Amino acid sequence: MPVRTTGGTGPVATTNPAPQETDEKVGHETTEPVADKGPGPDEARHPSPDEAHHPSPDEARHLNSPLLLTLLLLTAVMLQGPIRGALSAPVMQSWMTVFVAVMVQALPFLVLGVLLSAAIAVFVPPSFFARAMPKRPALAVPVAGVAGAVLPGCECASVPVAGALVRRGVTPAAALAFLLSAPAINPIVLTATAVAFPGNPEMVLARFVASLLVACAMGWLWHRVGRADWLRPPDRPTYEGQGKGAAFWGSVRHDVTHAGGFLVVGAMAAATLKAVVPEEWLRAAAGNPVFSVLALAVLAVLLSICSEADAFVAASLTQFSLTARLTFLVVGPMIDLKLFAMQAGTFGRAFALRFAPATFALAVVVSALTGTVLL
Repeated sequence: MPVRTTGGTGPVATTNPAPQETDEKVGHETTEPVADKGPGPDEARHPSPDEAHHPSPDEARHLNSPLLLTLLLLTAVMLQGPIRGALSAPVMQSWMTVFVAVMVQALPFLVLGVLLSAAIAVFVPPSFFARAMPKRPALAVPVAGVAGAVLPGCECASVPVAGALVRRGVTPAAALAFLLSAPAINPIVLTATAVAFPGNPEMVLARFVASLLVACAMGWLWHRVGRADWLRPPDRPTYEGQGKGAAFWGSVRHDVTHAGGFLVVGAMAAATLKAVVPEEWLRAAAGNPVFSVLALAVLAVLLSICSEADAFVAASLTQFSLTARLTFLVVGPMIDLKLFAMQAGTFGRAFALRFAPATFALAVVVSALTGTVLL
């Protein structure tokens, strides 16, 4: 029992003392093991040599980035003569012209698409799409295809928006139909087509019909044969616990950085191919009806022109038939070099390697048939 004294001479009450309490109060040694409470304050202030000299990978990259940039700038300064001579060559000037043109055309609409994507991801509840879209994917595909007419942008805007739709629970078949139809049948693109072909108003109808048919057919095809493991969007940062404003701008920064990198890669590839393809090949292909269709389909992929400007390029190719030029207008907004790169970055490489060739083949066939009937 514990010992309690009053004033030192008063009555004493005795009980059996608890050994641990006696040890703590009296300060005697104990044989019980002492729990490890971690390093003391002095140890916490002085990290081990290994910890002090081995920064994390993020710190290492942060430390090395200024050095790499300095080395790059010094190399450019030392080699400025050869670099200036190489850039003054006609081939390089053509390359730079195409690259800058693709970037200038596509970047504003990429930013527009990223803003719409972030708005969908942050401000639109998932239940909205469940109510707005038909339950059956076979019906949701044409609804999404027609809804593509309301997005006033080009293909660079439709890719991030389609990615946001998939993340918000829209069936992939419907999201892909929207991805293909939006850059080809929106009012701005159709108006530009009418202006570019003032003497052929049927081109507007043909472009609308062929593009919508291809978009819906690809959506239905994905619904029938597509597999979930082919569609693997890259990991995205989560913004749980943040305000809507912070989550919105965080999503915008992520998408601009991610999709913008693939846009640069696609623009560089388009500029390279444009600079090396001889124009004589185009004149030779225009004389054959079949080759002319295939040639302009391939040219649409290589040039990677924004869908809001491609009608004027197609109108300038007067040596080709209207059907061949319709193929150029249908294929370009659905699959080109920059689009392939952006689709691979948004939905995964396995998806792009299957979706792009199927889209190209179907677009060529449908546009050729539509041109035969309407043109």
